[in-house]
Amino acid sequence: MINFLIPIMTIIIIGYGLHKKVDIFDTFITGVKEGLKVAINLFPTIFAMIIAISMLTSSNILLDISNFLKPIFLKINFPVETLPLALLKPISGSSSLVILNDILSQYGPDSFIGRVASVMQGSTDTTIYIIGLYFASVGIKKIKYSLVVGLLSDLISVIISVLIVSLYFS
Repeated sequence: MINFLIPIMTIIIIGYGLHKKVDIFDTFITGVKEGLKVAINLFPTIFAMIIAISMLTSSNILLDISNFLKPIFLKINFPVETLPLALLKPISGSSSLVILNDILSQYGPDSFIGRVASVMQGSTDTTIYIIGLYFASVGIKKIKYSLVVGLLSDLISVIISVLIVSLYFS
């Protein structure tokens, strides 16, 4: 049934347009032109983010930060192995999936670290990516409070991920 959903929706939209006497093809072309303008306006933002994420992951700075903070996180029983995931997830979803895959390959999905990483991946969001892309697409310049709230919610999600896995799986 799911395979027929898009053709059925297309037929319904065309039928509605014919009923309302709308020039369907002209309206479609206008929408494509507007979508192309939006894509062209977003391209510099997307390109800059791709380059920044590539530089961040290639520089191994996440490992350096993890090693620097390791003594602190060991004292509070935070799995240091998940720290690169926690730091990268607000920036890039696909890059954080690579880190999650590495964690699951190394420690296993049923390990404490694997479970924490899985919950963390599912409960945090790509805050900086969303703000950079979507806010830029509509021209919002004042992002300060959105960024603070988004990153704070990511931090809370990381902390709660460790607490929930500790409570339910230990």
